[in-house]
Formats: sequence, C-alpha cells, structure tokens
Amino acid sequence: MLNIRKKVYQGLVAAALSGMILTGCGTGTTTPSSVTAGTNGTAATAATGQNTSEATVSYTGNITVEFGTNDSDDSYDATVATAIKLEGASATVTGQGAAASSGKVTISAAGTYILSGSFEGQVLVEAGDEDIVRLVLDGADLVNETGAVINVVNADKVVLILADGTENTVTDGSDYSFSGTDTEPDAAIFSKDDLTINGTGSLTVNANYSHGIVSKDDLKIASGNITITSVGDGLKGSDSVAVKSGTVTISAGGDGIQATNDKETDKGYVWIESGIIAITAELDGIQAVSAVIVKNGTIDVTTGGGSKNSSTSASWGTWGKSGTASASASAKGLKAGADVTIDGGTVTIDSSDDSIHSNDSVTINGGKISMSSGDDGIHGDKTVTLNGGDINIAKAYEGIESSKITINDGNVRLTTSDDGFNAAGGADGSSLNNRPGQNSFSSASGVALVINGGNVYVNASGDGLDSNGNIEMNGGTVIVSGPTANNNGALDYNGEFTLNGGFLIAAGSSGMAEAPGTGSSQNSAAVFLTSQTAGTLVRIEDSEGNVIAAFKPAKAYSSVVVSSAELEKGEEYTVILGGTAAGTEADGYYAAGTFSGGTEALSFTVSGAVTQASQSGAQTGGMGGPGGGRK
Repeated sequence: MLNIRKKVYQGLVAAALSGMILTGCGTGTTTPSSVTAGTNGTAATAATGQNTSEATVSYTGNITVEFGTNDSDDSYDATVATAIKLEGASATVTGQGAAASSGKVTISAAGTYILSGSFEGQVLVEAGDEDIVRLVLDGADLVNETGAVINVVNADKVVLILADGTENTVTDGSDYSFSGTDTEPDAAIFSKDDLTINGTGSLTVNANYSHGIVSKDDLKIASGNITITSVGDGLKGSDSVAVKSGTVTISAGGDGIQATNDKETDKGYVWIESGIIAITAELDGIQAVSAVIVKNGTIDVTTGGGSKNSSTSASWGTWGKSGTASASASAKGLKAGADVTIDGGTVTIDSSDDSIHSNDSVTINGGKISMSSGDDGIHGDKTVTLNGGDINIAKAYEGIESSKITINDGNVRLTTSDDGFNAAGGADGSSLNNRPGQNSFSSASGVALVINGGNVYVNASGDGLDSNGNIEMNGGTVIVSGPTANNNGALDYNGEFTLNGGFLIAAGSSGMAEAPGTGSSQNSAAVFLTSQTAGTLVRIEDSEGNVIAAFKPAKAYSSVVVSSAELEKGEEYTVILGGTAAGTEADGYYAAGTFSGGTEALSFTVSGAVTQASQSGAQTGGMGGPGGGRK
C-alpha cells in the first residue's frame, strides 16, 4: 500500500539516487534508546473496557498470583455442609447459615452450601466481611429472568465448587429489574468480592442480559469445565482474572476476558498459568488495562469474525502522541494497556484487528504462537522484544510493529500484505490502511529494529524490514522474500543499517532496493538482476565453488542483498541463477545442500562493507527516500 506523502518525497529525490543502491536515507544516525516498557513505575494509558473515558494505569511489572488452599481445594464434607434442595421457585434448607423464600435463597454466614436441583430465582450471598462462603453446585440448574442468578453482595471470598461428574447451568434473562439508578449486578454470576471457581464438574453460563461471570475484586479459575455464552463480556474481574487450570470456553458479544481496575497500581491484569481457553468474541479476546501474562496453557482466540474481517469501525483508534486507547472498542486478540508477556504455551489467534497489542510493551519469551490478523500481527507502542518461541504470523497487514523491535532469539515467520517489520514512532489504537482512523508514522528518536539472534523469515508485499530510524543486526538468520512492486523494498530504513554479524539474504524489487550501511563490520553484496520468476534459485559461490548462499524467493525478484561472514574483501564471487538444489531447505533458503546447473549471471569482487554488482540489462535502482511508515 502507498503512503502518498512519503512516496511523493521519494519521487523528488529519485533522480539523484537512481543507479545506486541506497545504504541509508536519513541525514544522521539515530541511536536506539534503552526502553524498559511497563516496568519502571511510570504511568501507561489504557482502555478501561468501558469505552467512556481515558484512564491512566500505574504498572510496575511486579505481578505474582497465588492460588491458596481456599482457591484450589474442591473437597467438602456433605455430612456437615448445609444442603439446599431446589425445586421451582422453592428451596429446602437443611443446616445453618441459609434461608429460603419464594424465588430467593439467602446465605448469610461462612460455610459450605450444597445446591442441587432446579431453581427459578436468585442465590444471594450477604455474609460478613471475613466470611469465606463455599457454594457447591451439585447438579444445579439455576434460572433468574429478572437479575443475576448468583449475586454476592458481601463476603471475604466466595468459592464456587463444581461437584465431580456434575453438569450445572446458570441462565439469566434479557431484562434486569434495578432499584433506582443501580446498574449492577450486570452478570449472570456477579460478586462484589473475590470469586474463585474450582472443581471437576461442569458449569454452563447463559448470560442474556450482559456479562457471564463478574467479580469486582479478583476472579480466579482454579479448575473446572466452564462454558460461557454472553451478550456482553465472558469473564470480567476488576482487579484481575487468573486461570490456573481447567477448560474455559467463551462465546461473547463483547470481550472474552477483561480486567478493568485502572485506579490501583498493578491491578487490572489477566494471568493465565495454564489450562485450555477457547474464546470467540465480537470485540477483544483478552483485554487488560495493565497486563496480559501468559505462562503456559492452550489459548485459542477468534475476534471480530476473524482476520477475514479487517477492522473497519471509525472508533477503533488512530495514531496519537501517546499510548492512549480511550473510548475505543476494538477486536484485538490479546490487548493490554501496559504489557503483554508470553512465556510459554500454545497461543492461536484469528483476529480482525491486531492479534497481540500493547499500548507499551510486548515481550515473548517462549511458546508456540500462531496468528492471522486483519491488521497488525504484533503491535507495541514502545517496544516489542522477542526472546524465544515459535512465532508464525500467517496473515497480517503489517507483521510486527513498534517504536523499538528487538529480536534476541526464537523462530519468527511473517507473511504480510504490507511491511513485515515496521519500526516507527507513534501510538496505535488500530490502523489498517484504507480504513477510518488509518495513519502514517513519522520519524522519531530512538526508533530501531535490532536483531541479535534467532531465525526470521519474512514474505512481505510491502517492505520486508522497515525502520523509520535505524536497523542493527548482530546475529541470527534473516530471510526476506520482499515486494515485487518498485515502490517498496526488501530493506527500508531512515537512519543507519549497521550489520555486524549473522546471515542476511533479502530478495525483492529494484526500484527502492537498499543495503546495509558502510559503517557495518560485516560485508554485504547488493546484486541487481534482470527480472526473475518466483521460485528461481539464486546462489552465490566463491572462487572455489563453495556455496555462500542459496535461496528460492517466493515471488518474482530483480535484486538480492546478501551478508555473510564468508564474504571476504578482495575475494571474487559468482551469482548463478536457476539449476537444481537438494538439501536442508526452509522457506526457500538452503542452509545446506547440493547444487547443480544454472546460468552464471555475473561475478563481483568484494570491495568493502557494501559492494554493488549488476547483471547486464538489469535495472540498477531508482526511487529512494525515507524508510518507515505505512505504504
């Protein structure tokens, strides 16, 4: 896609730059800044999930979640518990601490209460501030057409235990009756205090008024098989939502899981320790005003109908001066105001908006993460840091986008309709091109793409590696199958591209082709060719026939940039097109193998940090100018 303003500027300078491959389009060096996003005690702005006003959340990164005995213990002694037999609008109470009237069961003291049978009415908990109330659902079918089915008005904590082998159902109506100006309770299961669900039974929640399960404090899922269908949000905790184990299936007209407390430091987070979570949501899959933290587990999220439906609402955000996502509905997969961290597990996202989004930082340390996005695959306003894991973005407008992108390790595979990596300044609510709210980036201090290790493959219709500031590569393997159109390049940057180590091969069009800068300590070669069809093998051999690089680009190409520790100054190399190859291959790149045949296109001698060579009849560059931005 074209950013017209940028391309007009590039057209003005094209005449001066034609005939040369570009080694940087800026006028100076931008030094990447050290960014520790979301962990320095500064405030981050975030969406509250209420879509009403801006909110500022203080997040230090000091989040730990403990599941204590009261959270995890699903055992109980039926001989001493209070039994509540339900039938129609009536209930029979055997034991202490509970009372029944027509259409209502009121629990007023700490203890264990076993509910069984079918009931039309409300279970109300009005206990003391220090009371822990354990509600055992033992084959209970609870319906309330006029309000919350389970309504916790006061307690220290309520533990909802799903009895082993039982199926339990909670269903509310589409219209609630409130007193005066009250708007709560607004969920089929609602608690003003801490709420934990555990057990080995099943719970089905049909939320026809708004939300499925809500806690105004901490909401914990320790175990159990929980299915929620809601017209609003599925699981909602003000202070936090934490999942330790179990199976949670959510179909939501709002967000799948949401944490909303933006008033207290290190509150408003979602923590997933393990378990199996499947979410289909019209809006965000998992949203937290502070942090979304995934330690392990299996998570499958579909939002907004999936990536086939790109973000189209004008209210879904624009670029601004800060990471504010106020009053904005969105359909992102994982979304946080300050931090998204994934340490492990299997995460699959099909989103109409960004798949992973933070108004501050995204950190991936491990796990298997697969994404298809109608907008960005991964977006962090300030930083995206990849320390490990297997990351596959099968479809996105732009693959990974942030002011500073750092790749230290891991396997990253991107297929995009625009840029693969886009390092640029600005803050994103959502910004798919040709949609309301779409914006351009501007050049900003500290913007950088830094590659220290890992294996990266990019198949981009726009720029492959794009930075409004600098690119720095110190290690790893980077393979780029870049654009076919001459208004984009496999490599595109504004500041400096310093390449000190690793292996790079980038194929694409010639019109805006760029190479690493002359300040690099590892040599690079930029080769212009006549137009080659997709899948045509290009290999570079030294004077003794050793293969330095071999690549079959996924699309047609007319330029190849390669950098390797094996490119030595003063040595001659030959570029061969076509032929056959057999060996260790991934995404068209042969890490090892045997090769034969082909046509010698040209030879060149490495003269320094950047060497340019052209096949007879090839177009040797053309347009040039500032990198970065949406195009």
